[in-house]
Amino acid sequence: MMRTKHKANQKSSIDRRTFVKLLPAAGAAGLAISELPLSALAQTPTPTPTPSPRPSPTPMRINRDMLHDAERLIGIELTEKQEDMALPGVNRNLDSYEAIRKVDVPLDTEPATSFHPAQPGFHIKRAATKTKFRFGKNEAAQFKSVDDLAFATVPQLAELIRTKKISSVELTKMYLGRLKRFGPKLLCIVTLTEELAMKQAQDADNDLKRGKYRGPLHGIPWGAKDLFATKGIKTTWGAEPYRDQMIDYDATVVERLRDAGAVLVAKLSMGALAQGPKWFGGVTRNPWVPDEDRQGSSGSSAGPASATAAGLVGFSIGTETLGSIVSPSSRCGVTGLRPTYGRVSRYGAMGLSWTMDKIGSICRGVEDCAAALDAMYGPDDRDLTVGDAPFNWSADVPLSKLRIAYLKTEFEGAGFQSQNEQQRQLQEQRKAMYKAALDALEQAGVKMTPIELPKFPSQNIRFILTAEAATAFDDITRDGRVNQLSGQDAGDWPNSFRTSRFVPAVEYLRAQRARMLLMREMDKLMMQWDVFVSPAPGSASLLITNLTGHPAVCVPCGFLDVPGGANNPALQHLPQSIMFTGGLYDEASPLRVALAFEQATKWHTMHPKVDWA
Repeated sequence: MMRTKHKANQKSSIDRRTFVKLLPAAGAAGLAISELPLSALAQTPTPTPTPSPRPSPTPMRINRDMLHDAERLIGIELTEKQEDMALPGVNRNLDSYEAIRKVDVPLDTEPATSFHPAQPGFHIKRAATKTKFRFGKNEAAQFKSVDDLAFATVPQLAELIRTKKISSVELTKMYLGRLKRFGPKLLCIVTLTEELAMKQAQDADNDLKRGKYRGPLHGIPWGAKDLFATKGIKTTWGAEPYRDQMIDYDATVVERLRDAGAVLVAKLSMGALAQGPKWFGGVTRNPWVPDEDRQGSSGSSAGPASATAAGLVGFSIGTETLGSIVSPSSRCGVTGLRPTYGRVSRYGAMGLSWTMDKIGSICRGVEDCAAALDAMYGPDDRDLTVGDAPFNWSADVPLSKLRIAYLKTEFEGAGFQSQNEQQRQLQEQRKAMYKAALDALEQAGVKMTPIELPKFPSQNIRFILTAEAATAFDDITRDGRVNQLSGQDAGDWPNSFRTSRFVPAVEYLRAQRARMLLMREMDKLMMQWDVFVSPAPGSASLLITNLTGHPAVCVPCGFLDVPGGANNPALQHLPQSIMFTGGLYDEASPLRVALAFEQATKWHTMHPKVDWA
């Protein structure tokens, strides 16, 4: 229908641009009318009316022109009569928005909803009894001094500590020394926890003398991504507004690793508010190319991956929302485990996306990751999303018992268009590397069937993440503190937070409903397979499984000559990874196949030459 133009002299209290900033979803929100209870109305005395001048109506801050402009954003078209009816409610909603913004909502407060990755009727595999964690067969570490153990795996270090061939104090001093020497070059350390570490190491040694052995992490030094709360120690989230933040309790992960006897030696860098490798201290570097900005440690668990790859910690703990364990682990040539969503409590961890955040480990070996998960998983009565599902690791499960598939077209690079000769050569390198990796799996006894992922527009619902992130950091977006972040480009959080305020509530919830359809499709797929294999991190499965909550482990599988940055365009010889994805609450199956690959290859034994001053 033709719309009549409003008079040019029509006035309003705010202009259209201001309105669009204030109203993320005017037409999508329900009418929020504040009413007294009927009982209260019945008890309210009615005064005798007296003649008085009729008050002039309060001018509406949102007028019809503004509402019409907003309709284009939210995808509806109202008639003028419908707009007139909606305007009073829209204005009341604006009052409600402003009132709620004044409520002090602590940053660790989650929405009153919970996301669960399992479909109704999902059957969790349960063993008759919880088995005691034990490693498979591992080669003993050869060393002349404790310094030779910098790149040893957790199984190797654990055996040396258990048999008292080294002490936790010796090991802790060695890693603290390496953190001090090499950490500044890599920009991977936010806070050294030296005093706490030495106390925990001494406690571990004392326990062992008394015959108390806490398990495979006893006395092993570890580093935490700096989004885990640590009482009495700064937790900066890598971001300028929080660089002096002190939280007065320990995260569940910190508590459980302490109880397992592990020794916290450092809070490690993360991309500001869990995005990329850039934090207020700089860009975390990749120890394979420590002078190269462009080939940094990736993100956002940049510090854990860099420190683990450089032999500065025994193992580390990070988080993933959309690749933040897999990507830096792949970039730095280490092993990363992203468990099932709801496997490890997020209590005390910075919330970015409440329905996608997951906590996992970054290590130098597959069984290192298994040991860390065994210490961390399970309900804590704080994070209501954590499922009560067992984790029974066995390195001896016959591969013939597992149904294993692979994403054939992704390994072949289908759809990749070479733009120039250098890219063509890189693609040929990639295909040859992954062919060798798949051949190694087959020679190890892994039988694989080619499959395809469900056809689903998963890219179109990834805004779930940014909408939730914008909600988590709404306060600093509105009060301007977000402008303190060093990253202020179009792809950085400040712009994403501001942009996501324009996501209507209806569209967010529709995306969550569409997400359920994707979860059902993945459920059908994983009913047929225990594990599927893919490249990492350039697999479409990375986004899909982060949305559906499935676990994955990536391990190094070779090297490629990748172009460097503008300041150093020479080719860089960098590690690459292969990824194993499993069913919900079944990390043991992908870990078992990853272990078979690790045992059949040498890539996990290759480490960067860390010898700079």
